[in-house]
Amino acid sequence: MPATTVLDDAPNLGALYAKAAVTARGRGGDLPDTHLARHGVTVDRDHLAAYTRVCRLPLGDVLPATYPHMLTFPLQMALMTDRAFPLALPGLVHVRNRIEVLRGVRADEALDLEVWAERFANHRSGASVDLCARVAVAGQEVWRSRSTYLSRGATAPAGAPEADLDVPVGALGRVAATWRVPDDAGRRYAKVSGDVNPIHLSGLTAKAFGFKRAIAHGMWVKARVLGTLAGRLPDAIDVDVAFRKPLFLPSTVEVSTAQVAEGWDVAVRNATAGTDHLVGTIRTR
Repeated sequence: MPATTVLDDAPNLGALYAKAAVTARGRGGDLPDTHLARHGVTVDRDHLAAYTRVCRLPLGDVLPATYPHMLTFPLQMALMTDRAFPLALPGLVHVRNRIEVLRGVRADEALDLEVWAERFANHRSGASVDLCARVAVAGQEVWRSRSTYLSRGATAPAGAPEADLDVPVGALGRVAATWRVPDDAGRRYAKVSGDVNPIHLSGLTAKAFGFKRAIAHGMWVKARVLGTLAGRLPDAIDVDVAFRKPLFLPSTVEVSTAQVAEGWDVAVRNATAGTDHLVGTIRTR
C-alpha cells in the first residue's frame, strides 16, 4: 500500500517554486510511492468567483470542470518539489491534461483530495510522468485528472512504457470564437491560481527559461475553451487536451469546434499562423 500523508493546509505555491529552483540538481531514480491528501476541503466562494471571471466561465452552484485542479495542483507541486521526485521541476512542460467529471460537484460540498505520481515513460525528447488527482465526497469519487509533464533530455527507468501524448481530433473548420489574449493574461491567472511559474509572468522572466515572451497557462486556455461552450455541456464530462505550441502573450487566437456524436472536438490556434496551441476532445459521460 502506498504511504499517504494528509496535510492540514494547502502548500504555498510561491514557496514551492523557490524550493524547486534550489533543489533541481541531483535528481534521479524512480517515482516515489507517495500520496498526498487533504480532507474536508471547502470552496472559497470569493476565490471561485475570481476564477470564473479570469477564465470567462459561468458562476453557479456546480464547480467548473477545471476548478478542482486549483485545489489539487498545490499538492502535486509538493510532490514534484520533494527531493524524492526524480525530475527537476524547472524545465518540466505540461503537455497533456485529462479531466473526468463523474458527476457535477457542488460548491458547498466538503471535498477530500488525493494526488500521486505514476507512469514514468519514455519519449523521443526525454521522459514524461503523470501527476494524478482525485476528489471524493463522502467516500464517493466525483472527479479525477491526469496531468502529463515532459522533461526534455531526461531518461526514464529501464523497461518504462512509451509516452502517450497525442489527442486525436477530427476536422475542425468552424471558428467558434476569436480571443485577443492580452500580455497580462499570465499574471491575472497566476494571481487567482497561485501558479507563479516565471514563464507565465513577464517577458523578462520567461526569457530566463528560454522563451521569447511570456506564455499563457495551459489550464487557463483549457478553462476558456469550456467557457466558449458554456450552456452546451452537461455537468458530467471527460475533457482531454494536448498542449502543443506555446501561446505567447499577447496573441490573437481562434477557437475551432466540431460537434460529434459523443460531444465536441476543439482546437485553439494562432489566428495568423494557424499554429495549434491546444487540441482536445470533450465527451459526455
